[in-house]
Amino acid sequence: MAKIEDSSLMGENNRKWYHWYSPDDTPEERRFLLKLDLLLMPIALLSFWIKNMDYANINNAYVSGLKEELGFEGNELVQLQTVFTVATVVAQLPAPFLFTRVPLHILMPTMEVLWGVFNLVQYRANSFSQLVAFRLMVGIFESAFFPGMQFILGSWYRGDEIARRGAFFYVGQTVGAMSTGLLTGSIATTFGGRHGLSGWRWMFIFTSVITFPIALLGYFLYPGTPLKPNKIFLNDRDIEIARKRLIRHGHLSDNAGQGGSNLDLDTIKRVLRGWKIYVLTLWDTLFWATGLHVSGGTYLLWIKSLGQYNVAQVNNLGSTAPAIGIFYLFLFAFASDMFLGRAWALSLSYGWNMIGLVILVIWNVPKSAKWFAYNTIYGATIISPVFHGWANDILKHNNAERAFVLVAMNVVAQGMTAWIALVTFPTVEAPRFTKGFSFTLATSFVFLGVTQVVRHLHKREETKREFAEDATVVTETSTPHDKDASPGKGTTISSSVLA
Repeated sequence: MAKIEDSSLMGENNRKWYHWYSPDDTPEERRFLLKLDLLLMPIALLSFWIKNMDYANINNAYVSGLKEELGFEGNELVQLQTVFTVATVVAQLPAPFLFTRVPLHILMPTMEVLWGVFNLVQYRANSFSQLVAFRLMVGIFESAFFPGMQFILGSWYRGDEIARRGAFFYVGQTVGAMSTGLLTGSIATTFGGRHGLSGWRWMFIFTSVITFPIALLGYFLYPGTPLKPNKIFLNDRDIEIARKRLIRHGHLSDNAGQGGSNLDLDTIKRVLRGWKIYVLTLWDTLFWATGLHVSGGTYLLWIKSLGQYNVAQVNNLGSTAPAIGIFYLFLFAFASDMFLGRAWALSLSYGWNMIGLVILVIWNVPKSAKWFAYNTIYGATIISPVFHGWANDILKHNNAERAFVLVAMNVVAQGMTAWIALVTFPTVEAPRFTKGFSFTLATSFVFLGVTQVVRHLHKREETKREFAEDATVVTETSTPHDKDASPGKGTTISSSVLA
């Protein structure tokens, strides 16, 4: 029987961090992977960059004059964030059906163009209700991006490859948050007041100008999936190599009639009878909840509350946390794939963030301690390539199931955090969110506990699969006339072994 490796504990063969390819990749496979990386990594990074700029710009606008100009005095900021989240959740519901039917190299950039349009019109907002309508539409058209990108990554890469590739994708998240702050600070100084527009209005214009060309580039660079590929740069031989290497490493081939090409009612029923959709959805909900102190803009609100900095300085200083987050991102993603393993990478990243959360819960500490604490917060979110890479690996054996469960995870997680944020991080409690910081700290402990449950269930399932595959091989190679064929000599494996 094949040896069962616990990939959550150890990286493949403990190879060095700079060994980009697996030792068992052939020269032809390495050439294909390089080609795929050069197509997918740049557009993934750039698209996530513009998505996070267009998501985070409302936080920067709020501390850059929007609050005062539109007369906000209560919880308008967290309400706008909630509207965006609810719109994203609802609009994701048809996504699993779209992912297996519509070419993603068409769907993804089209959605990016449309969210860019509604991001742009926010500069015309003169009331809270107008902003609500615009944020609603941005949320709807951004809805497919995150689960869609996870689906694309999981369609091309193996479990031991995806975290490193995902790290480049997630650079877009941290660079997006960082550059939004730097861009807002620069725009407020340079363009504020030009043509009668405030600096925060110019920011919506500039982020949209950046969004449109990147979205159009996506029509050429998104590779689609092995079943519905974009053949502008990928040829038939590339697709054949991709499918064969995925089959060799346990990803079933939809093209061979195995893996479930399209989502149907039978697949949904089977998924609902299994453990994955329930445990992984709970796991993802906890993951999103532990990052609420990041998405809520708590760092920016604290800097502004100090009353020592102008608009440009507030936005520039707020960029330090995502900048440091880039270092965390590559550290834990490479460590996970190469030697540390996924469970340990998640634990160490969360442990670092939890140190900062303890300081923020105590609150009455020197100002330098708070600067330190706020600059640990990205430890809760930058581990996403490891987290979602692991989820993709768990779901790798069935394409339709993977689409359904990934979207279900995202829908429930975002839906839950939408109302949780209203309760735990109300804007009127800024900058000291005692409830919020305590909640994220406690949730982090629970998340790490559920991580061990996932690790156990995944290992158990893969062990059963290995036994089943070995039993099939032995049965096929044995004959009825084989005198030596007996359970005692290992020529068959009883079904009780799989229980």
